[in-house]
Amino acid sequence: MALDILIPYWGDPSYMKDTVRSVLAQNNGDWKLTVVDDAYPSEEVKEFVTALDDERVRYLRKDQNEGITENYRTCVSLATEEVMVILGCDDILLPNYVDVILDAHRRFPDAGIIQPGVEVIDERGTVVNTLVDSVKQKIVKPRGGGVQVISGETIAANLLHGDWLYWPSLAFRTDKMREVDFREGFPIIQDLALIMDMIYRGDQLLIEPSVCFQYRRHSASASSTKLVDGSRFAGERDYFALAAAQADELGWSRAARSARLRLTSRAHALSLLPGAVAARNVSAIKALARHTFGN
Repeated sequence: MALDILIPYWGDPSYMKDTVRSVLAQNNGDWKLTVVDDAYPSEEVKEFVTALDDERVRYLRKDQNEGITENYRTCVSLATEEVMVILGCDDILLPNYVDVILDAHRRFPDAGIIQPGVEVIDERGTVVNTLVDSVKQKIVKPRGGGVQVISGETIAANLLHGDWLYWPSLAFRTDKMREVDFREGFPIIQDLALIMDMIYRGDQLLIEPSVCFQYRRHSASASSTKLVDGSRFAGERDYFALAAAQADELGWSRAARSARLRLTSRAHALSLLPGAVAARNVSAIKALARHTFGN
């Protein structure tokens, strides 16, 4: 059984090349790699990938840019193996990634989602420990060491309290992934929305703590608050309202409460407020304040 690795590509060619090289460097060669180029203006990656001359690697290029959601859907449709991962085009697989994922699937075949151990790197590839990731791993992530299999309201309430998962590192049972779809209208939070739809359907999340993935977190610029126009957080509020309604239908009162409180989402907005105030960005201040303190 091979691991299906699919990369929806759009971005810096140099990062993308490093990502592909990390796949080629796997200790376990039982994988298939598909690159789906969303009509990126440069053909540098096409030339790089096609020159590899590896039967496990295929490259597809779209005629026109369709956006990340449609590219995710394309990737899911192309998977042929039992387990698949939608790999970020700037992230890195450590050499043991395929071994960890395939072994986890063999031991826990019913799990629909596998979250392996992750370390965070910056733009230069240096391992870093950011405040965001410290909160994710030390406060929000379920406590307990070793392998954990979680399902039902327990993990639903936890993830609605705070999404501590690393989307591009996740491996999915392909059949379970295809039972749901990426929701329209939530471009910022579509990964959590899909995962929650799987959990609401009864799928299990397997936490496998073996570190095998490097998630690239790009440093935010000092002017990042200028980008906050309210649409990001308005979308988050709309999603959490939907998630609360889904939980209510199942009688999951604790999950519904977590969705309505959306504590870490509020905390994120609150953390951006000082920068917005310093920049005197009135629209950002209003948007952030509304999301932090509103109902």
